[in-house]
Amino acid sequence: MKPRSERLQVVLSLEQRREDQALDVLNQARQQMQQQQRQLDELRRYQADYREQMRRGQQGVVSISKLQGWQAFIAQLDNAIHSQEKQARKAVEAFEKARDAWREAYERRKGMARHIEACRAQEQRHQDLRDQKQADEAANRMHARRRLT
Repeated sequence: MKPRSERLQVVLSLEQRREDQALDVLNQARQQMQQQQRQLDELRRYQADYREQMRRGQQGVVSISKLQGWQAFIAQLDNAIHSQEKQARKAVEAFEKARDAWREAYERRKGMARHIEACRAQEQRHQDLRDQKQADEAANRMHARRRLT
């Protein structure tokens, strides 16, 4: 029968696979979070640029319909930014959840590796004791033979 440390290698492999999968999910969540933040930043930049263009355009006489059009577009941008902020927050929450899941998988794998190492150490101690016992018995037999002769 294989030693326990060898049999537990299967469990360690499974834990490693789970950790790798959790890391893949974490990386995807990070990319999604970064993408959502970039989109939010772009919307904010676009809105700031548009507001600046609007201010420059108001230097002369501006018709009410043009002013209303600008304000309506700014309101649409505000709504888009608000919606994107929600998306960005959801992406951050998904990232944090994925990070927690990866951390848990990492800790489980590390715990299993430590357990296997402890099993190996115990197996080595038992082997050392068996070897010592055999050596002692051999020495006792040799000593007994010498006394008989």
